[in-house]
Amino acid sequence: MSLITNILNPIRSSWALVREHKRSYIIFNILYYGLILIFMGVTAMNRSLQNALDRSAHESLAGGSLAMVSEAYAHAEVLKAIALTFVINLFFGSVAIITFPSMIVPFSGLLVGVFRAILWGVLFSPGHPDKQHIDVPHSLTMIIEGQAYVLVMLAAGLHGRAFLFPKSAGVIGHWHGYVEGFKQTGRIYFLVVPILLVAAVYEAIEVIWMVQIKGV
Repeated sequence: MSLITNILNPIRSSWALVREHKRSYIIFNILYYGLILIFMGVTAMNRSLQNALDRSAHESLAGGSLAMVSEAYAHAEVLKAIALTFVINLFFGSVAIITFPSMIVPFSGLLVGVFRAILWGVLFSPGHPDKQHIDVPHSLTMIIEGQAYVLVMLAAGLHGRAFLFPKSAGVIGHWHGYVEGFKQTGRIYFLVVPILLVAAVYEAIEVIWMVQIKGV
């Protein structure tokens, strides 16, 4: 029981922080998923950008930095696919391009989060004649993984606010605000990590199933 408690306590603490900033959390959800839906609609009226992004994505998977991930999915190496997806989404998709930039320039990582939402809307706009069979199963991946990125964006917002307006975090001075914002970011990552793990497990199973059964 102590092990389970030690695991759950940081998650409860993380969720308590999110609830404390419920309004900001709701706003980031509306922003992120709203942009996805808007650009899904825009793309549905003009598929040329989606086709161009699809070609670029396939090139990256075939011979670019994501080739190792593509091979794991193609060869149905489930555990490897889960591990690689999780590591890439956590360290590159979250820490490197949203959290770290925001630690240097407050709120800057939020722009990456916004750009990702737009990109997802274009890439995964439903109704494409070549991808209709993946619309429904992959929508759950977007919801789960997207929730992790919403939380990462929330953490970036809280850090920037604590640094620029330290009294909002209950401290005095910008340095103390920066440190408090850093601590809040760490607390939120206790929620981000399990959500990204669940997303990686589902995505690996979903994509490998489609590759094996549907021949995507």
